[in-house]
Amino acid sequence: MALSAFEIIFLIVIIFYVIQQFIFLIGYFKPIKTRTGYEPLVSVIVAARNEEENIRTCLDSLSKIDYPIDKLEILIVDDFSTDKTGEIIDEFTLKFPFIKKIIPTKQIIMKPGKTNAVANAIEKAKGEMIFTTDADCMVMPSWIKSTLKYYSDDVGLVCGFTFQKAYSQFTGMQNLDWIYLLTVASGTINLNVPLSCIGNNMSYRRKAYDEVGGYQNIKFSVTEDFALLHKIHSETGLRTLFPPEKSTLNVSNPCPDLRTLYRQKHRWGTGGRDSKFIGYFVMFWGFASHLLMLLQIFFGSWLTLLLSFVKILSDLIFITIPMKRFKLLNQLKYFIAFEIYFALYVLLLPLLVFLDTKVVWKEREY
Repeated sequence: MALSAFEIIFLIVIIFYVIQQFIFLIGYFKPIKTRTGYEPLVSVIVAARNEEENIRTCLDSLSKIDYPIDKLEILIVDDFSTDKTGEIIDEFTLKFPFIKKIIPTKQIIMKPGKTNAVANAIEKAKGEMIFTTDADCMVMPSWIKSTLKYYSDDVGLVCGFTFQKAYSQFTGMQNLDWIYLLTVASGTINLNVPLSCIGNNMSYRRKAYDEVGGYQNIKFSVTEDFALLHKIHSETGLRTLFPPEKSTLNVSNPCPDLRTLYRQKHRWGTGGRDSKFIGYFVMFWGFASHLLMLLQIFFGSWLTLLLSFVKILSDLIFITIPMKRFKLLNQLKYFIAFEIYFALYVLLLPLLVFLDTKVVWKEREY
């Protein structure tokens, strides 16, 4: 029996979708050489705005970092908070001399916000290496030492995994989404085709940052980490890496409600518009597979149902691999919620980014 046009298209899309995931995993598993004994001066930068609910936990974890104190400075940027964030930072600066508070009074970036806050801190930083995380994250004591072992002389930037706390279907689907997306990011970066990263677990050489001219020489983006990754990768000749290393894992808080989650995804989607062709090529197969699964309502058959099952099974295998490494298999109970959430935002986000051009980020509009 001849296949219909819909079945042929569906088959081609699923084949490419599965092959693409296999390629991502090749990069994810790619061996990365490490070194020992490398202990440069490190500056950790955290931009905080109205984070009184989170900043204490973040600072407490940063104060316990296992790294020589004489080679470590932690710069916390109070980005004009209107709550008690600044007061909490002051408590820690009094207890720990290596923790310093910065107010981003200098307008390095024309638009206010996190990018300008981080740029202010980098200008004052003394470190040879810059590490960044967010005010709602907890870092492991081994974060810096374990990340530095990947810095051979030809490496300019290293990313790490960040997972979210999961305690419900709503928060669990968010964490599985992060696991999925960061596994894609790890695979593509390690294959020397960087597509994305996350700034709450990121490090780079100060000389690489200076070589590209800093944030003031990068086109403004609401995903500043993504922009810096591409700038360092394309202009310095230094490698970028994303090792799936358990000892560099950071933990973040999930979005508490749909409104916050929408704003996060909308900001990421808006920043993703600056992707190169390969980024759009990768996104196309995800969009097409979910669209065709939806269109089965009108054109489906037993074959397309089977292909849908293959797609979902491929997602399950793909996400199980990093979950096993990071000992998170107990969170597979959120997989169905993740699949539904994944399909919805992959289909809707392109339209929402096109229709809603205003980005709301930390009570600021862009």
